[in-house]
Amino acid sequence: MTADLASLVSVRYLVDDVEESLAFYTKHFGFTVRTNFAPAFADVVRGNLRLLLSGPTSSAGRSMPDGTTPSPGGWNRIHLIVTDIEAEVARLQGVRFRSDIVKGPGGQQVVLDDPSGNPIELFQPA
Repeated sequence: MTADLASLVSVRYLVDDVEESLAFYTKHFGFTVRTNFAPAFADVVRGNLRLLLSGPTSSAGRSMPDGTTPSPGGWNRIHLIVTDIEAEVARLQGVRFRSDIVKGPGGQQVVLDDPSGNPIELFQPA
């Protein structure tokens, strides 16, 4: 894929295993591989979203000056719109969910984890 980088929104996720993450995002969410420099780095694209998958040996995984080592996880997340959240949850059997489907005035959401513990929010607008 040769999409113009200026037209993409890029989000970096630190991952434990780049190949495992590539398989997860392409299989479950229809991302396509843009580049693959595993085990250090790869990036995948879905629409205008470019997800940078940075492994422990990537430059993004290097320790900070204070000794802090970047790691996966947290609560910041990519947000993917779906048309039928219950069908998506059923389709993703075996994937680790952080929550049940939550209903609110704007729609319904559920948060799940990629293999490294990075969150993904599926959202069905009201």
